[in-house]
Amino acid sequence: MNAKPPLQPFPTPSSSSSSSSNSFPLTQTLTLHWASLPLSSSTTTTTTTKSKRPFLVHTTTNHTTPTDLSLTSTEPHNSQDQKLLALLRQRKTEEAWIAYTQSNHLPGTTCLSRLVSQLSYQNTHVSLTRAQSIITRLRHERQLHRLDANSLGLLAVAASKAGHTLYATSIVKSMLRSGYLPHVKAWSAVVSRLAASGDDGPTEALKLFSSVTRRVRRFADPTIVADSRPDTAAYNAVLNACANLGDTKRFLQLFDEMSEFGAEPDVLTYNVMIKLCARADRKDLLVFVLERIIEKGIPLCMTTLISIIAAYVGFGDLETAEKMVQAMREGRRDLCRILRDSNSENLGQEDEGGDGDVFVKLLPNCIESGNHEPPLLPKAYAPNSRVYTTLMKGYMMAGRVTDTVRMLEAMRRQDDSASHPDHVTYTTVVSALVKAGLMDRARQVLAEMTRIGVPANRITYNILLKGYCQQLQIDEAKELLREMADDAEIEPDVVSYNILIDGCILVDDSAGALAFFNEMRARGIPPTKISYTTLMKAFALSGQPKLANKVFDEMLNDPRVKADLIAWNMLIDGYCRLGLIEEAKNIVQKMKENGFNPNVATYGSLANGIALARKPGEALLLWNEVKERCWVKREGEISNSSTSPPPLKPDEGLLDTLADICVRAAFFKKALEIVACMEEYGIPPNKTKFTRIYVEMHSRMFTSKHASKARQDRRTERKRAAEAFKFWLGLPNSYYGSEWRLEPDGDEYASDSV
Repeated sequence: MNAKPPLQPFPTPSSSSSSSSNSFPLTQTLTLHWASLPLSSSTTTTTTTKSKRPFLVHTTTNHTTPTDLSLTSTEPHNSQDQKLLALLRQRKTEEAWIAYTQSNHLPGTTCLSRLVSQLSYQNTHVSLTRAQSIITRLRHERQLHRLDANSLGLLAVAASKAGHTLYATSIVKSMLRSGYLPHVKAWSAVVSRLAASGDDGPTEALKLFSSVTRRVRRFADPTIVADSRPDTAAYNAVLNACANLGDTKRFLQLFDEMSEFGAEPDVLTYNVMIKLCARADRKDLLVFVLERIIEKGIPLCMTTLISIIAAYVGFGDLETAEKMVQAMREGRRDLCRILRDSNSENLGQEDEGGDGDVFVKLLPNCIESGNHEPPLLPKAYAPNSRVYTTLMKGYMMAGRVTDTVRMLEAMRRQDDSASHPDHVTYTTVVSALVKAGLMDRARQVLAEMTRIGVPANRITYNILLKGYCQQLQIDEAKELLREMADDAEIEPDVVSYNILIDGCILVDDSAGALAFFNEMRARGIPPTKISYTTLMKAFALSGQPKLANKVFDEMLNDPRVKADLIAWNMLIDGYCRLGLIEEAKNIVQKMKENGFNPNVATYGSLANGIALARKPGEALLLWNEVKERCWVKREGEISNSSTSPPPLKPDEGLLDTLADICVRAAFFKKALEIVACMEEYGIPPNKTKFTRIYVEMHSRMFTSKHASKARQDRRTERKRAAEAFKFWLGLPNSYYGSEWRLEPDGDEYASDSV
């Protein structure tokens, strides 16, 4: 209940519910804003003074509309260009492409822009590849300026829809560097994709949004850049990025900025706010988001109610989710009252994270909620299959397989066809059965889907593949992959192969993992970052770090993926598992040079490698680095270096391994530092283990009666540390004023081990 709930999906601006606002038809005219001198005396130049490198924008003399240069370039002067342009005007894109490839010269601006636009609009893998080849050629020949904003914008949208988010981002950034201001529907589509992607996608979405809006603000006359100004859909996309990051302060800042550009929050904006509340662990505020929508008169949609149910499911509060669904079944409009009563003990709770002021500004209606009655819904909303399936997912996550199956049966008996189970419902049941290890029953559900005409999709098969791999039934997984492609005619995707590669790791089959990786690429499926790191894991666990290094090098050379800290750590761990500390340290140094700071996993692998290599001196160096990053700044103190690595919170595995190494090597002073650090972070040291190590390895330390006076003087400090360590362990020591001896007391045990 106290854990942060998983983020629930919501309709982003690129989803079906907002397709109208983010659609990008070929007939949409995009205005080109670019930096150059006026074409003639009939045009005037408008500039800004806020920037050191101002944008110069062509406008007509009456300053009403910006000059549209997208398809009005100089007409072609040779017959090849005229033929190509005629084909493009007739929408004979395939013939136009052939004519372009057979031409011995580079076509003009109009032909190139139209060709890229039409190829992008086709939105197929082949057409997108062709459009990208034109871009590549123009970049190599330094002729990218031949393309207008319309064609580049369409290409960015097509690339983002095809999942090539990095490429789409590079197109928009290239436009900005060249002085173009892309149409809002072009750059916001890329922001939307970035916001919904993993890793640093949301952060990049914020950067891209700021980059565009910063340029838009440079123009004193907003009509000049009207087509590039952010609209509500663009703000929804960037607010989604903030919600995914849990950045409440930036969310509020952008939310307040909407009025500056005339963008009004809509129902999707508040759907994103529901996600933000879930990310910020503010279950008490969900009802106030719903009330705010009603109070502002924003048309409510079913997606909002589904998002609220999903949020309660994510919090593990299935009781409130059930009450909400039951009220919808009864046709009640007082959902706000029901939600308030269900969370009355949490309403108005203080936020420990310091985000209380943010939410008060976002939801001012939550301040004095007790002074007014909760509003009614404008109408009753009957639950549909998405509502039931969302609640069913809660049962699945809680391991309530019986309730999941019962809900499926209940949905089948509903009179309303909108409440009948669909492929998502059946896939949820399959997931629940797979999670419980009931693979036979899961396959029966798959067979039933085929029988009743509800086709399974790729996600359904991937869940089954994962179930077989988790149960180490790789042969069954291979057979299911064949059925998926041959019988169901569903081509496996990169997720399918990632699951199979990981399954091979579970059965120690690195050769099989490599075979699936190569098969995936032979099918034309580009590997993802997970594909590379999973294959690296296969080689690292099988004691083949050099092969893991080769996979890593290939990953670095793949422009479609970006190596992250997980990949670096996987490579380091591969060498540490064999005790190859020097190689691992070299990789750590390269990792730092590439802008990645070691984390707890990095240090943990190094500690394990040092223990395996039996190089306690390396442990002291590692502990010094860890200790520096574990230092907690005192109140009011500021770090003197902006480039210093971020603070580190060590875990039990790292500190216990370092302490173990130090105790075995008789570095008792360092061992005491480490156990003190463990206690500071609330990690209980294993005194039983350390006592056993001391008794077995150091019980006869400093007992030799024949050591020289000089040697005895040199070991005085170490002896004090040993006595202090025994004191911490609770063993007899000099602090108690008693002599500690281990029986039997024979001369063979009286030796100086130092």
